[in-house]
Amino acid sequence: MGNKIRLLIVDDSILIRKMLSEVFAESDDIEVVGMAADPFIAREKIKQLSPDVLTLDVEMPKMNGLQFLSNLMRLRPMPVVMVSTLTESGAPATLDALEMGAVDYIAKPKAESEEQFRKFAEQLRDKVRMAAGARVQPLAGVRKPRVGAVPPPSANTRYKRIVAVGSSTGGTEAIREMLLGVPAVCPPIVITQHIPPVFSASFAMRLNSNLPMEVLEAAEGLEVRTGRVIIAHGDYHLRFRRDGNSVYCVLDDAEKVNRHRPSVEVMFDSLGELMPADKVVAVMLTGMGADGAAAMKRLHDKGVKTFAQDESSSVVWGMPRAAYELGAVDEVLPLASIADSMVDAAR
Repeated sequence: MGNKIRLLIVDDSILIRKMLSEVFAESDDIEVVGMAADPFIAREKIKQLSPDVLTLDVEMPKMNGLQFLSNLMRLRPMPVVMVSTLTESGAPATLDALEMGAVDYIAKPKAESEEQFRKFAEQLRDKVRMAAGARVQPLAGVRKPRVGAVPPPSANTRYKRIVAVGSSTGGTEAIREMLLGVPAVCPPIVITQHIPPVFSASFAMRLNSNLPMEVLEAAEGLEVRTGRVIIAHGDYHLRFRRDGNSVYCVLDDAEKVNRHRPSVEVMFDSLGELMPADKVVAVMLTGMGADGAAAMKRLHDKGVKTFAQDESSSVVWGMPRAAYELGAVDEVLPLASIADSMVDAAR
């Protein structure tokens, strides 16, 4: 085994610190080099120990995790996995953390069963491994929507195609960046981001309040239309049905596909079955794994226009890479160019 991943655990609860260190004691490629009960101790330990990855609690005394993260990302950017409480009130703080440059997050396990804890441990180890190889963006100023550059909405803004976007790790930020470059009267956009239920509502609300177009969490029977972006509901696959020329969302709680629900594969395939090739554009953004790649290949083979995010602008070049290697991608583009390309293709 090569060099181990050096991990620093930052959490104010001695119980959680002990539990997390036990999770990593079982892995032979990750070594816990230190633990810190608050951000001030963490700062000293980062200097002393030069860890590769940090796990960070969102809520802590003295200085909360977000304040610490924002300082860290300005002064010494490094891969951080947030360990948060998966609640409606915790969701905005976790989304803030991702906006500041945290690579990923995981919910603290509820002490319900050994099986659940085993799943948590496995997921956390995976996320730390992935974070160790992730591209961390230093904290920059937050971009604002393009005002003025966007043509005023007119009655004749017509789009021929629905744009379907798949993403995972690093995706909440990539989606926000991408939508900043899209006109207010945007093509119909449907997005499957791997995200838990309470987060999808919070994420959609946040985008809706910061962007000129309407952004909604998917709901049964919600219409896919111009000027509207729809985010898949956490824990439900996003499928579609047609009624005449109109397309509507269908929420499906069938088995996970590629270990995910919502799954990008399910969304791409549903559109592929429903729509002719000249009515769809498919986009793959940053993410771990290969969910959606095979379905994107099926779309591509039918003649659907396809784009994927390039390696240097992706936090994790997993899903776009898998699609690219299958020959499913027409153009590999930096994140900054995707909005214009997909909007042009949708016309």
